[in-house]
Amino acid sequence: MTNVFVSLLVLIVGFILLMKGADFFVEGSSSIATRFHIPSLIIGLTIVAMGTSLPECAVSITASMDGNNALAVANAVGSNIFNLMVVCGISALFVPIAVQVNTLKREFPFSVLCAILLMILGYFGMILGHIDGIVLLILFVGYIVYMIVSAKKAMNTYQEEEEIKVISMGLSLVYIVGGAIAIKFGGDFVVDSASNIALSLGMSQNLVGLTIVALGTSLPELVTSMVAAKKGEVDMALGNVIGSNVFNILFVLGIAATISPITFIFENIIDILILTIFSLIVLYFGFTKYKIDRKEGIIMLLLYVAYLAYIIIR
Repeated sequence: MTNVFVSLLVLIVGFILLMKGADFFVEGSSSIATRFHIPSLIIGLTIVAMGTSLPECAVSITASMDGNNALAVANAVGSNIFNLMVVCGISALFVPIAVQVNTLKREFPFSVLCAILLMILGYFGMILGHIDGIVLLILFVGYIVYMIVSAKKAMNTYQEEEEIKVISMGLSLVYIVGGAIAIKFGGDFVVDSASNIALSLGMSQNLVGLTIVALGTSLPELVTSMVAAKKGEVDMALGNVIGSNVFNILFVLGIAATISPITFIFENIIDILILTIFSLIVLYFGFTKYKIDRKEGIIMLLLYVAYLAYIIIR
């Protein structure tokens, strides 16, 4: 009983660190984006996405080094499904998420292709080996280079006015670094305490990875996107989710597989297939009116609840 009480206290501390860290991270990133005339979508797809994916990265790499590969895959895939359906869904409840045409034609489809590639690599041989990990990392480097080139083009053609609070460069960097550190430790606290509570109830490792750990490591994306949506930074809210999902597959699992081959189970393939289907549904929502409105946000949340019921029952 004492251990559960301590875990609950650590859980609360983790939530506080995640919320404040995400708030500082968004403010610092938005300020730098405005100062250098970089659209917030680009910042969301790169810096913010990487920062909020630190927990997934830490959990999956640690799991891989410990030979606990089932947790690594379940965490990454579960986090991506949570990011897409819950983070975007809840953000849409605050304010309709406007989706740019370029995002629908380039970044979003690329994130879907990453999921399909992971499913193909995992299906053949039911293992993600060293070579597969290196391939994913090479694609990740290409993605980052592409985003940098896009940012440079955006800087040259940037004309729109953005009402974002601009703070000094030094303070912006402090906000970003401090926010990332708070996010990292907050995520660790939440994952460790929630996992302890869940495992004490006899849940399987794969189920814990898809639910408790995925939720815990996705809290930074959730809080960051909610804060961004409240501040009207809807581009950053969506960009953060897409960037995080690409980062989780290409970098997080790429690093984990390079360190130690990851064995797949059939449930992993099913979950990646569900991630792909959900992605196509959200992509369709975006194409209909070039925005994700409150009604579609509710549908996304209901789909996630149905998925959650499925993985618990199975």
